[in-house]
Amino acid sequence: MTTSTRPADGGDGSTRAGSGDRHRLPRRATLRTIPRLQAGYRQDAPAAVAAVARLRREAGRKVYDSPTGWGLSHLEALTELREEERRKEEERHEGTPAPRHLSSPRRRMDERDAKFEEEAVHLAVTLWALHQQSLRDEPMHVSGWPLGRSVRRLAHGKSGTRDRSEPSDAEKEPGDEKRAESEPVEEISPTIRKRFVRIGTSTDIETLGVRLREMVLLLRASRIPLDYGLLADQLHLWQNESRRDEVRRAWGREFHFAYGGTEPRSEEGDGASPLAEDLPDFTIADAGD
Repeated sequence: MTTSTRPADGGDGSTRAGSGDRHRLPRRATLRTIPRLQAGYRQDAPAAVAAVARLRREAGRKVYDSPTGWGLSHLEALTELREEERRKEEERHEGTPAPRHLSSPRRRMDERDAKFEEEAVHLAVTLWALHQQSLRDEPMHVSGWPLGRSVRRLAHGKSGTRDRSEPSDAEKEPGDEKRAESEPVEEISPTIRKRFVRIGTSTDIETLGVRLREMVLLLRASRIPLDYGLLADQLHLWQNESRRDEVRRAWGREFHFAYGGTEPRSEEGDGASPLAEDLPDFTIADAGD
């Protein structure tokens, strides 16, 4: 089992939200949406509570298929990011003709990728809404907790992100932060392992969504968080059959990775709740019906 203090992220640990990479739009859209909703929900802000309830009702529904899902903020965030990327592209080609994608095959590829992005963001954000339900004291979106890591903790019968026997920050000795979670993989719950394997063997996005929802409900019961920005990117890649094995390998690698700490990291997009006065404007209109 690999030992490191760096969280596994499917091969690109340095990628951050806001990098400007078109291929990271699902992560960026997810991280524009969840942290503010999570902060508001944990503070019991009525608009955020209503918005999260609406997102939960959309869990299991395909993006845009249900009129009740139209106007959700995560899809608006994705649209805004696409427009930002379009403007950047125009600026990069100032003074020279911008590339034109007039061929039908290229247009079809662009439309397909847009659909993949939408499905990935929608599934990730609605899963988080289900995960966070009725939990005010802890964030369920936390960076550094990829799917494999969270499932492994669940499979070892643990809860939250910190063991009761773990020393507090004041009690830690030098070098404690380098100690890895070292429970043998042979001691995991066979039931949880089978559920995780079923996630990995999914062959379509609908089946994958159902199996992820089942796992998220178990994670919620144990108050184990998940990195939904990373999950959104992985769901985006997973829909491309040529990249699906890459995502499966990442999930397996995350499951067998040894992490050097169990504390949530406090950084942009990790679910840390900002002060009330720092919250972005979020009104009851954002909550929809």
